[in-house]
Amino acid sequence: MVLSKPCPHCGKDVVHYRNPVPTVDIVIYDPVRGVVLIERKNPPLGWALPGGFVDYGETLEHAAVREAKEETGLEVVLTGLVGVYSMPCRDDRQHTISITYSAVTGDPEKLIAGDDAGGAGFFKLDDLPELVFDHTDILKDFSSNVLRLQAHAAIGNSD
Repeated sequence: MVLSKPCPHCGKDVVHYRNPVPTVDIVIYDPVRGVVLIERKNPPLGWALPGGFVDYGETLEHAAVREAKEETGLEVVLTGLVGVYSMPCRDDRQHTISITYSAVTGDPEKLIAGDDAGGAGFFKLDDLPELVFDHTDILKDFSSNVLRLQAHAAIGNSD
């Protein structure tokens, strides 16, 4: 959508483009403990993947690592791209696009709620709380990839 407003100095129309806002979400996975979820302190309230808005001048990857650290206290290494999620209704506050990464941490005991998280914990993929946004869909996609990789690993080990 294109909006225009008059310039306060010269009166000419200034074009303003209304575009979706880029965000990142991170699936921090431990094969024993499960995935990290945070309990949001700000609306919408509920459990969610760690994540947030990409800062101007920041790469998506840097934003993902930064948001993971800010919200969970964990240093992470990104391991892949889970997917891109762009349904206009995925966030009631505004139209966002989430680029979602998978990640691992070398020190899961350092998990602590930080930044705008009221709580944080590991959850098994088959025992998740109710999630906000489209994070249930994201974790379904992630789970199907984990199961596929486990099946391939099992086939590779049968030789």
